[in-house]
Amino acid sequence: MVNSSGWKSRTRAVHGGARRSQYGEMAEAMYLTQGFAYPDAASAEARFVKSGDDEFIYARYGNPTVAVFEERIASLEGCEDAFATASGMAAVSGALLALCQAGDHVVASRALFGSCLYVLEDVLGRYGVEVEFVDGTDLGQWQAAIRADTKLVFLESVSNPTLEVIDLPAVIEIAHKAGALVVVDNVFATPVFSRAAEHGADIIVYSATKHIDGQGRCLGGVILGSRELIRGKIEPYMKHTGGAMSPFNAWMLLSGLTTLELRVKAQAASAQAIAEALAGHAAVSNVLFPGLPAHPQHALAQAIMGGPGTVLAMDLKGGKAAAFAFMDALEIVLISNNLGDARSIATHPATTTHQRLPEDQKALLGITDGLIRLSVGLEDTGDLLADLQAALASV
Repeated sequence: MVNSSGWKSRTRAVHGGARRSQYGEMAEAMYLTQGFAYPDAASAEARFVKSGDDEFIYARYGNPTVAVFEERIASLEGCEDAFATASGMAAVSGALLALCQAGDHVVASRALFGSCLYVLEDVLGRYGVEVEFVDGTDLGQWQAAIRADTKLVFLESVSNPTLEVIDLPAVIEIAHKAGALVVVDNVFATPVFSRAAEHGADIIVYSATKHIDGQGRCLGGVILGSRELIRGKIEPYMKHTGGAMSPFNAWMLLSGLTTLELRVKAQAASAQAIAEALAGHAAVSNVLFPGLPAHPQHALAQAIMGGPGTVLAMDLKGGKAAAFAFMDALEIVLISNNLGDARSIATHPATTTHQRLPEDQKALLGITDGLIRLSVGLEDTGDLLADLQAALASV
């Protein structure tokens, strides 16, 4: 195992946490095994009492390939430790359920991915956890909602799909003064532009399916934080409930990490150019992107993030009919519900990712029938613009 302290991010993304067998392989070894043998019974007993840093018991508990991924992403994020999960939602639900119990009070931003809302509203409520939602952009609402007995605060640093940017340092300060933990879903910020650990977030979660893989190949997630929280709270819950990452997926995600920064910065540059070009288009009532000066939290995003991200949203004037006509006219951009992929993707949140929300809640969150979420990929920026403008012209 190598020591990556002092390396820059791109070097850590390639070499961090590396383990090599006696064969000296260049690529990370893939340990496709569900269990591990012990030299004798006493060794098995000792390992169940306390495993060493490079000792493993069962794939649900840990695996050498998965461990490399955990150490590498923790190094990139600036966290002490990480636990890799089967998917992004396994990371979200695992973090929340591992840290909460019946009678706890949780405060969350209201602008969240549909599945996150389900876990908070339905699952936590089912187990006796009180969840209170606030407008994440209003610090006064956070101040009023967070109580002395609040156990946990949950938010998306940049909301899905309307790209609200939360004042992360301020919310963390309010929460910590009350003794509450802060869990941040940081998917839109990406590990490249994230400063959540620097701002003091206790737990950071990612869907590794998004930018970390970035090529539409596999599911994965990760929970990051202090070693005390990850190994003391998260690991026991995750290893006993079974949400662990597959070694094969960890191996693919390690490959994704090596090019993460190069991909995300190229995608963000294209997203900036596209947002600027589409702002003011006759068919578009609004373009939402933190990199635009017109964005309500533009100055905040510049201050607390390392970049504007790879996703933008635009609201078409003609509602659902215009949105569907626009999407159907696209030739390069694909229709899907993923994001952070090398391929550009258009999503209609009102009928897909946030379809289950009541109409009044969609309206409150700004999820209109004309809203399109656009995840910008690695295609040529000019080709993407031509495709988008031609589709808008057809509307």
